[in-house]
Amino acid sequence: MQCPFCGQDRDKVIDSRSSDGGRMVRRRRQCLACHRRFTTYERVEDSIRLTVVKKDGSRVPYDRNKVLAGIRAACYKRPISEQELLGIVEAAEEEIYRQYAKEVPSAFIGDVVCRHLRALDAVAYVRFASVYREFQDVGEFIDEAKELKDTPAHYRNQPRLFEKTSGDN
Repeated sequence: MQCPFCGQDRDKVIDSRSSDGGRMVRRRRQCLACHRRFTTYERVEDSIRLTVVKKDGSRVPYDRNKVLAGIRAACYKRPISEQELLGIVEAAEEEIYRQYAKEVPSAFIGDVVCRHLRALDAVAYVRFASVYREFQDVGEFIDEAKELKDTPAHYRNQPRLFEKTSGDN
């Protein structure tokens, strides 16, 4: 593996870990020339390609980079880390591969991403949903934002274990 710092092709693997539900290996490496450390990821090339069935019926190969680009656009200037973005993509892929073997409707991918974004950040969710759901007018956009605003944040994210009710002291 070529060192990203000095360009030499001499390194040793310091640590290897399974990642992404066993579909990827994360390797920590150290360059033998400059002694700096870097991380690489190895992913098995899928022999059975997943195909996305678009709304118009056309079929295109699944591309995780397109999903990630859409999420990045929705999260632009939001306090969301790159790890959280990648976590959404990985969680979405797990659901996709669990339910579909060869072809997946684009609507399913959009729904899964919307659900994860809604739990993470309301603004990013509304941005993504406005493009994905193709709102026809401002009214649809406002209705979606109102519905989100009226949903308590802990129900969007995750339920609280011990929550006081109005009758509790």
